[in-house]
Amino acid sequence: MRTPWADGPEYVTQCPIQPGASYTYRFTIENQDGTLWWHAHSRWLRATVYGALIIYPKLGVPYPFPKPTKEIPVLLGEWWDRDIISVLRQATFTGAAPNASDAYTINGQPGDLYRCSSKETTKFYVKSGETVLLRIINAALNQELFFTVANHMLTVVGNDATYNKPFATRVVMLGPGQTTNVLLTANQIAGRYYMATRAYATAQNAAFDNTTSTAILEYDSVPCPSKTGVASRPLMPVLPRFNDTATVTAFTSQLRSLPSKNAKVPTQIDENLFFTVGLGLVNCMPGPRCQGPNNTRFAASMNNISFVLPRRTSLLQAYYQNIPGVYTMDFPPVPLVTFDYTGNVSRGLWQPRFGTKLYKLKFGSNVQIVLQDTAIVTTEDHPIHLHGYHFYVVGQGFGNFNPTVDTAGFNLIDPPVRNTINVPVGGWAVIRFVADNPGVWLMHCHIDSHLTWGLAMAFLVENGPGELQSIEAPPPDLPPC
Repeated sequence: MRTPWADGPEYVTQCPIQPGASYTYRFTIENQDGTLWWHAHSRWLRATVYGALIIYPKLGVPYPFPKPTKEIPVLLGEWWDRDIISVLRQATFTGAAPNASDAYTINGQPGDLYRCSSKETTKFYVKSGETVLLRIINAALNQELFFTVANHMLTVVGNDATYNKPFATRVVMLGPGQTTNVLLTANQIAGRYYMATRAYATAQNAAFDNTTSTAILEYDSVPCPSKTGVASRPLMPVLPRFNDTATVTAFTSQLRSLPSKNAKVPTQIDENLFFTVGLGLVNCMPGPRCQGPNNTRFAASMNNISFVLPRRTSLLQAYYQNIPGVYTMDFPPVPLVTFDYTGNVSRGLWQPRFGTKLYKLKFGSNVQIVLQDTAIVTTEDHPIHLHGYHFYVVGQGFGNFNPTVDTAGFNLIDPPVRNTINVPVGGWAVIRFVADNPGVWLMHCHIDSHLTWGLAMAFLVENGPGELQSIEAPPPDLPPC
């Protein structure tokens, strides 16, 4: 809050930290506890530069669920067996989709199902009868992921550093950027059980990494391996098919927030926004830089505006220091053209415009955003992240959002609270929040290939009436541009 200089995305709130240099992120935690994470926000460096950021309750404040015996961070990652920047450069040069990853990882290790990695498979040890809190983080670069544990139920108790009404499930789905806290009780026959993660992939005819990463949940009462030194094979769970949207919908529909004294769902809306989110294609001359579908280059956009990052300074510095010519304030509040978003879209709408366009929000305004997937190139489930805010997810559905019908089904009583929402494949999600955190805040798809193609925009939230509602001065060690 009020310290957007600690947010991190390059050329949005700061310029990149230069090689050999340093920058200290300073911020105050307010009304948050649970699981978050930190990661690089420069090019695709977050493929390996990330970690858990755990916020515990204040001293003397209990969890809103039975206290677990132990807590285990479970970081789901994505690995390329080559320099990740070279993968990015190749995709940027050719205009085609990037190469799929070679493996997924759990706490840095691919697991038993890949060659050359079984000796380093991640293991978690539990005692019979104890309850463990798994803090699951999807740190993958470009892939939504299913997660499950063989023969064990998972009780979901938190998402994105907020608590939810507990519910039991066998499988969790997380988009990149999302976190989910689950309780696992070691109530099965003492043995060895695989934790497993694999892709949830919804884009049609798009290549993806179809491998499975595993870790091992091992009861400490399991007998030592026999004289052969070979341990018993862990039990493998059944994972959903890669395109099992029904399982995802069943999971997300159970999320409900706990009552909170600090916040209420906005009901009187000041800013009613409608953003399309999806891919696009840019026409170009056939050649080495035009290797997308049918001699095009991939793009992505919100409201048909493909976001372009500045290069000579950051957006926040340009706003704070009144530097002209860095951005414009004309991001459209609704699509420039109304069309059948999830139907047969005219090819004339497939090529987006490019620009560094911001949308201004008045401090304290109540904001509603309809996030609508499109069928341009393909429908796809998009994990949309809003920096600087938590928000209420008041509704989700499939097809085109219909305000006359769909608004009546909004959950204004106990909607889930998140900072990253999966817009359903061929569907929509509606979020609400109060614009009470001044600064420049990026909203983007957390699939990094989509962000690179321009699936982003930025809000400029004005200062409030007093010092406590205004942006703090930039720190002296802010990286130079």
